[in-house]
Amino acid sequence: MTEKVKLVHCIVDDAQLYSDEGFYLGDLAQPISNAVKADYPGAKVTSFICSHHLLKYRMSRVDSLINADLKQSQKINRKLTKALQSDNYEIRDVNEALQQSLTFGQKISDAVARFGGSWTFIFIFIVILIIWMVINGLALFGVHFDPYPYILLNLFLSCFSAIQAPIIMMSQNRAAERDRLHSENDFHVNLKSEHELRIIHAKLDHLTQNQLPHDLEVEKLQLQILGEVRSELAKLRDENTKLKEKLKQQENQ
Repeated sequence: MTEKVKLVHCIVDDAQLYSDEGFYLGDLAQPISNAVKADYPGAKVTSFICSHHLLKYRMSRVDSLINADLKQSQKINRKLTKALQSDNYEIRDVNEALQQSLTFGQKISDAVARFGGSWTFIFIFIVILIIWMVINGLALFGVHFDPYPYILLNLFLSCFSAIQAPIIMMSQNRAAERDRLHSENDFHVNLKSEHELRIIHAKLDHLTQNQLPHDLEVEKLQLQILGEVRSELAKLRDENTKLKEKLKQQENQ
């Protein structure tokens, strides 16, 4: 035996063991060491615990880390669900909603505004003005109902403008209503997206700050546990080999 390996007593059952069959509390991770001290208040950093009893605390630590991450993930998911349920606004198809609510007058105003804002209307209007002025200026076919300076034409244009303007304004009001509905839809879409982005950022922060370090600690504990299992298996193989050799010696005798 080397000087480093010596006889010690396990703090759990006071069994006498070699120091390489376990760990001192000062060599353990702080959470596991604290768990042992919580069960055994008299424990110190120089106290010894065997690998067999340490396995229970390591498994408990693994379970606590997994449960903590699971609870935090569930908490974040509940926040996301609550945030989405709190905004029960239904995103609507603005064009379909306005189309279904159209009245006969609104349809006429849209048609007038659509035709009045086209090149077809401009060309037709110019042609009518030219024909009107040619007929009355040259007195073609003996027709001379609106001589120069075309006062009747001016009256007709004024009346036409007076009627056309409010009709076009009706259509513009509907366009403003469409823009308002679009803005309302965009606001609620952005609000829902903001809620989801906040929860996603919270999940990412949880992953980077808590869950990933916990996963690394769990993997470290698992490797330690596997190493101890391998050591125990090696000891069992050695004992089995020694027992077989002893039985052979007894049979030979």
